[in-house]
Amino acid sequence: PHYVLLHIKQPKCPSTDEWIKMYVYTHTHTHTHTHTMEYYSAIKKNEILPYAIMWMDLKSIILSEISQTKTKTQWISLIPSGHSIQM
Repeated sequence: PHYVLLHIKQPKCPSTDEWIKMYVYTHTHTHTHTHTMEYYSAIKKNEILPYAIMWMDLKSIILSEISQTKTKTQWISLIPSGHSIQM
């Protein structure tokens, strides 16, 4: 029998750093629509849709943690010194 080996490159999944750079770059350059259009055209082609959904979930988690941290910090800062807190 004859066998044929095929070398197929899998699509590259952007790393977290690449996603952060793309997100920051897109949102800091809102006056140019070029980058936004490139992002949406990639979504239309279903090239990065699963990763975009994952990124939105990650973004929500990060923002939630930041919000909770700020809330805790503000709450703790209002407690007079010398008072104990029961949890």
